[in-house]
Amino acid sequence: MADTADRPAAPRRSDATRAAILDAARERFAADGYERATIRAIARDAEIDPSMVMRYYGNKEGLFAAASEIDLKFGELSEVGAMPDRHIGAALVGHFLDRWERDEVLTALLRVGVTNAAGAERMREIFKRQLGPVVAGVCPDPTDAPRRAALVASQILGMALARYVLCFPPAVEMTRDEMIAWLAPTVQRYLTAEAP
Repeated sequence: MADTADRPAAPRRSDATRAAILDAARERFAADGYERATIRAIARDAEIDPSMVMRYYGNKEGLFAAASEIDLKFGELSEVGAMPDRHIGAALVGHFLDRWERDEVLTALLRVGVTNAAGAERMREIFKRQLGPVVAGVCPDPTDAPRRAALVASQILGMALARYVLCFPPAVEMTRDEMIAWLAPTVQRYLTAEAP
């Protein structure tokens, strides 16, 4: 008899169903936005009965919250002292450009966030929980971190809105290096300059 303790457990069917629902929801929310996306369409895309979506996520808001759970993957950026503070502005701008280039869920969340209260709350929560500690780790006065994080978010989200949602030609045409060169000094100032 083989020892089953050393083998990883096979994924349960419910895990596969949940994953299929979340994948379909992310695509549907990205394509249709929060308001127009329906549980029925998401279930159809996942090739399951709509009652299964309701069973796992309760309602559309619950499904949206689960589908928009995003790890901004700051990695070493979130470790105090991992890089010189003078480079953190450029590193953050580059990090977000990389994330938006390869993560349609983040773009979909931005689209939903500008038109829907639940989407806006989700964006606020993600940025507060994940960007807040990064900012607190580098700013001169950690009690001022929430204000500085809001200023950083205004630059990052404004750039993303212009480049990935509204597709302003000059923003779309800029190279990654040009975007960093323009935005990094402002983000750096928000992070590390003395308060006015």
